[in-house]
Amino acid sequence: MPDSVLWCVSFDGTPMSGVVVEALKLGEAFRQRGHRVLLDIGYDIKEDKGRFFAPYTDEADALPGWVELVRVDEIAQIPWYTPGFVRQTLGAVRRGYQPSQTVACFEVVVEALARRIEQTWHRHGVTAVLVENGTLPENIAYTQALYRAIERYGPHLADRNGDRPFVLWRDHDLMWNSEPSSGKYGIAPYPLTPQPRNSPWIRYLALHEEARRRTLEWVPGLRDLRVLHNTFDFDRVTTASGLREHYGIPAEAALVARCTRLIPQKRADREIDLLVRLGERLGDRPAYLFLAGDPSEHPPTVAALKQQAQRLGVEDRVIFGGRLAARDLGAAGPGFSVSDLLAEADVMSFLTSYDYESYGNPIGEAVASGVPYLSTRYALYDIVYGRKGLHAPVLEVSGPDEAPLTDEFVADVAELLTNPLLRSRVAAHNRARGETYFARSRAAEMVDDLLGERPQASGARVVASGIVDGAVGRGDAPDVYSPAGRAAVPPLAAGTRMTVVIPVRDEAANLPAVIESLAGQRGPDGPLDRSLFDVLLVDNNSHDDTVVLARQLAAQHDGLRLHVIGESEQGVSCARRTGMGLAAERAQVRDGDDTGERFYLVSADADCRVAPDWLYELLSALDGDKAAIGVCDYYYDEAHFAGRPLLWEAIDRTIRSRRVAWERFGGFPDGKGFAVDRRSYQRVGGIELSYQLEGGRFVSHLSDDWDFGILVRATGDDIVYVPTSRVEINPRRVDHAIDEVVAGRAYGSGGIITMRDIRPTGPGGRDLTEAEAVQAWEFSIKDFMPKNMILAAVLTPSLLDDEGVIDLLSPELARRMASRIPQITAQTHLLSYVPIHSYKTPCFRLYFEFAEELFARLRAKVGPDIGYPPPLPDCLQEVRDTGDEERFREFVRHYCEDRESGEAHDYFGNGGVF
Repeated sequence: MPDSVLWCVSFDGTPMSGVVVEALKLGEAFRQRGHRVLLDIGYDIKEDKGRFFAPYTDEADALPGWVELVRVDEIAQIPWYTPGFVRQTLGAVRRGYQPSQTVACFEVVVEALARRIEQTWHRHGVTAVLVENGTLPENIAYTQALYRAIERYGPHLADRNGDRPFVLWRDHDLMWNSEPSSGKYGIAPYPLTPQPRNSPWIRYLALHEEARRRTLEWVPGLRDLRVLHNTFDFDRVTTASGLREHYGIPAEAALVARCTRLIPQKRADREIDLLVRLGERLGDRPAYLFLAGDPSEHPPTVAALKQQAQRLGVEDRVIFGGRLAARDLGAAGPGFSVSDLLAEADVMSFLTSYDYESYGNPIGEAVASGVPYLSTRYALYDIVYGRKGLHAPVLEVSGPDEAPLTDEFVADVAELLTNPLLRSRVAAHNRARGETYFARSRAAEMVDDLLGERPQASGARVVASGIVDGAVGRGDAPDVYSPAGRAAVPPLAAGTRMTVVIPVRDEAANLPAVIESLAGQRGPDGPLDRSLFDVLLVDNNSHDDTVVLARQLAAQHDGLRLHVIGESEQGVSCARRTGMGLAAERAQVRDGDDTGERFYLVSADADCRVAPDWLYELLSALDGDKAAIGVCDYYYDEAHFAGRPLLWEAIDRTIRSRRVAWERFGGFPDGKGFAVDRRSYQRVGGIELSYQLEGGRFVSHLSDDWDFGILVRATGDDIVYVPTSRVEINPRRVDHAIDEVVAGRAYGSGGIITMRDIRPTGPGGRDLTEAEAVQAWEFSIKDFMPKNMILAAVLTPSLLDDEGVIDLLSPELARRMASRIPQITAQTHLLSYVPIHSYKTPCFRLYFEFAEELFARLRAKVGPDIGYPPPLPDCLQEVRDTGDEERFREFVRHYCEDRESGEAHDYFGNGGVF
């Protein structure tokens, strides 16, 4: 018998649910490391399932053969521990009473439960415990008892495990996620519910960053709380297994699969309505709906669904398939599994209610199986799936759980069912995106970490572009070398929280100021501890003394750690990517996937100056806010523009507008100064380069920093604006080509945005004429508004519900933009933002439709000098003059569809001005 034993306890109280499946996925990771796996389904915890003290019967048929069903010894013999007792405790919580004061024998029951749990663990030789949903207020006595048992049992394992935790405690349905509209558990924040408590024996897991954030709002001092998404086996691919033939589903039929419990909250009635609507669009091809789920769990729901199907005339095409074995677990019993169903289904449907489903395993199972899915936009859909770039028809659903089947949604589903090429492309895209977030390896790594068996992190070898003994070293180099070809970059030191990445090329003139500013970083109580950060200089083919001078300057400051690597491919985007990638890999090697303390990659430009508290403010903001990216405040020194009042006026208006917008929307990273959490950086694959043609040669696209921010925002992570972390922009960025700045072509034209040498080549310092000042401002504001106000809302529509955004836009404007954004993105089929630059089309269209109102709000919030929108292109003005707004919208669509080239791109300034 194995000397390592895992005890899993599920507070779900049902034989097969997403909670149980996820427990067993972690259980399998323990089993592969030599553990015997025991499962207590939790019948003796939840009374509302009707199974309290019920014996196990055929539950094992749906479970893998390596799982042993267990329960706490003699739990049914505890006096006063009855379904009525459980109902009393929940009722006390809902009424705001302490159960210990209002429920008879509460403390006696808690102590009796704790003793029996501990005795049972001793009898089985338990060495690890997995708790699923232990913080639900349904049975507070059991939660309290479990905590007592853990604290008593922990010292018993100390000789074996040392001071490591032996408990993974994961809450799938935290109180704010689980049926809030039903009032089943009362009203948040549930002050009487036992809060998660700090314990040397427990590691807490949250399903996503939103759950982690809200948990920490509830329990601010909770220390060991990490994020582990539900995981799925992307290697498990099942071929046709005869399911269609078994259930009499024709081979040519379109098969819609639904794999959830058959209870009212899951709203399977919507799939039956959809089946009827699809019949109107699929012609002679029949459509079938397969409803998997235990019909005995809630018979009234099954009866209602059958009556609905009969009333609508589709009862012969609605298959009630019963309880299927979980997709990712090899069941011991006979019958079909979810994996078998997905192998023969055309789509997976999950039209669940707005507030019931906190995660949505069926979507992840479909993605891993290579099957397209459709879903409602339930409360946490965007957080869990929608922002990760997956493609799917999504039905809008309101807080009151109203979700009418729109013609557009039904048409999208019909297209998936009738277009095999589209279906295969969507499935392949989703599978590739999903594997980034939901691979089973994440669960395995968490188990390794708990058991103290964490292996060397994948990708541990530090690799980046460099120059090795004068030759260009790419990708497969055994180490990273400085341009001198000798000194390897050392491992990341313990305690280092940030690496500052600075691309350089012939920057000897600016380096003294840069190094001095980094050496002079301060915190609230004096100089910033230099062990908190190091500096990675990425030399991009310098011809001057940049590298030598950098090392000399760093050596003059004790404790300032500066490393130099080379990147031979020309372009600041290439250099930044190489530096950020190496910084992330060093942190990965040091930390693995340990999420206890965050590590940040910080971008800086060699020609800009940072404030003394630049790093401290970024670190404090990101540690406190838990956002993925912190964006600095960028400004020009007015003194540099003395004698040039018209130019300064245009610059100042742009900066003031940007601050107002970023305070509400969060901003986007600019290479001049931003920080990103290392794990978020790696989740999206790092900085993505794209290439364009210039003069017959491929050159790297310049806007890598903004594109990276768009990618992070589109996948659901937050960006925070940190106005106290300040960066001064070098005025040469304006002086280098003032004629191009005035014309709005600072970085090219015709859709080409490429890097140029911004060091002035001739006399600068002149002011603008009145006409040039108007031209410069108009290009500046046209570039600013789509990028700094509209883009964030396009990527994260929920921002339009934010109080600060509503204050800026007005409630009415925010409401109408929130309504218009999904219409535009649906028309342009931007179900994800790949390629990354396709964000421009909806942003340009929204600008044209709402410019008058947006400018009015900026005038109110920034100042009357903001003025009014620049003139429309003549072609659009002609349409507007007709007074037909619908026709104007339509021609705006055609004008903006050119995306990366053409007149629309150049109208908006092509890359910004200030």
